[in-house]
Amino acid sequence: KQWYQRRVAITAGHVKVHRDLGSDGRTLGLQGHVGFDSLPDQLVNKCVNLGFDMNILCVGETGIGKSTLMDCLFKANFDDTVHTHKSPGVEISQHIYNLKEGNVKLRLAIVDSVGYGDQINKENSFKPLVDYIDEQFENYLQEELKIKRDLVTFHDSRIHVCLYFVVPTGHSIRSLDLMTMKALDKKCNIIPIIAKSDTVSKSELDTFKANIMAELKSNDVEIYTFPVDDETVSEVNHEMNEMMPFAVVGSREDVKVGEGIVRGREYPWGVVEIENELHCDFVKLREMLIRTNMEDLREVTHRKHYELYRRGKLKQMGISDDGAHPISLQETYEQKRTEHLEELQKIENDMRQKFVNKVREKDLELKRNEKELNAKYESLKKEKSTDCDSALIPLL
Repeated sequence: KQWYQRRVAITAGHVKVHRDLGSDGRTLGLQGHVGFDSLPDQLVNKCVNLGFDMNILCVGETGIGKSTLMDCLFKANFDDTVHTHKSPGVEISQHIYNLKEGNVKLRLAIVDSVGYGDQINKENSFKPLVDYIDEQFENYLQEELKIKRDLVTFHDSRIHVCLYFVVPTGHSIRSLDLMTMKALDKKCNIIPIIAKSDTVSKSELDTFKANIMAELKSNDVEIYTFPVDDETVSEVNHEMNEMMPFAVVGSREDVKVGEGIVRGREYPWGVVEIENELHCDFVKLREMLIRTNMEDLREVTHRKHYELYRRGKLKQMGISDDGAHPISLQETYEQKRTEHLEELQKIENDMRQKFVNKVREKDLELKRNEKELNAKYESLKKEKSTDCDSALIPLL
């Protein structure tokens, strides 16, 4: 490819236009400030004015500390409804909060899996979670397919991240956890965390983390990995990927340590500070989840998980763009309409045939009953005639 720079001068009346082409023959050089370099600022202002949506799904047993961790992550006191272990099944509880930090507005949805893991039969515990995620995808898809759609102001309720709370057994992950994460890994970004990690020793915790990651890998469970393609965060994200799953501790209590007040848990032997990186990974989780990769979680949800759902639903509808002749929505509509009419006609024919058969059966039954009645009538008539003849003989 020939590298060159060309300058063309075109005179049109008193206007002279200069075109400076770059080495690739396509780049034009500007002769002054135009103003489209403000596009990033315009985009930022628009996003700030609209605000952002963030939807977090918390999956874990009752009492494992899901609500407490949410309070710690966002430094707020969210509504905390105490749930028992007597729930007959898994229920989905959603709470939406409008938060504001500086001039940035965040609409936060915290979705809780009430009653998860509390039943004796835990075989289908993950099904309500899968149904809920699919329902949110379906709502967004229906909005996209509307003639008059407004995705800018539409409340995006799709799950952006699933925080999966692992019980700190200290040995290995449970089969229920594997089944649930396997059912969810193609539908949302899963970040496994070890809850109440202060109940496990440091050596046991390291072994537990290694066992969890080994079992997830051996069972082909895909969890969310922090992106490393951005040079500004690639190093820290790569380091945090090696530290998964995060071992966290949550607390709503302020404890005095030395001359200061910290949030932590006080025990007879000392205090566990949740924001002390020597005590737990809470700070790392908050840094990765909120301060560094929140937008990537939203983007991966839209670009990967929702796109997979959308592609599958459109294929079910018969819409395809494969091959030399893509099938349009109009063609799909006409095809589905024809199939629907044929199905209705088939149902109508079946119903008509069933009706005719029933009428024929009823007619045969009526004729059979009529024949039986006639036979009984003739029999009674003969018996009556015989009785009358017997009564007349003595008189003669």
